[in-house]
Amino acid sequence: MKKFIIILILLILYLLISSYLNIYIPCPIKKITGLYCPGCGITRMLLSLLKLDFYGAFRYNPLVFVSLPIGIYIYIDYIIKKDKSLYKRLPEKIWYIIIIIFIIYGILRNIPSFDFLAPH
Repeated sequence: MKKFIIILILLILYLLISSYLNIYIPCPIKKITGLYCPGCGITRMLLSLLKLDFYGAFRYNPLVFVSLPIGIYIYIDYIIKKDKSLYKRLPEKIWYIIIIIFIIYGILRNIPSFDFLAPH
């Protein structure tokens, strides 16, 4: 539980400092290739969530926005049960499906017809 609180505090501090100074960690994949990765827009999405701008958060990264509540639930469940085998509790097929979804999302958001998936 202490690790979770420390990570949450560091994340909020980073988001507040970066929004105040307008300095963000650039995406190395976007910087090198010019393509959006599945994670592009996460920082701006989290900043929008801190401002309770859910529409803006969704526009920056729809997949992570939709996945976030599920991930938070899984992590809280992991903390409450004190089970150190979170990875082992989800079936291997589920992990493969998640990876495939993120890969497909990363490809689609770089196709002009799907530009609505790119961070805005």
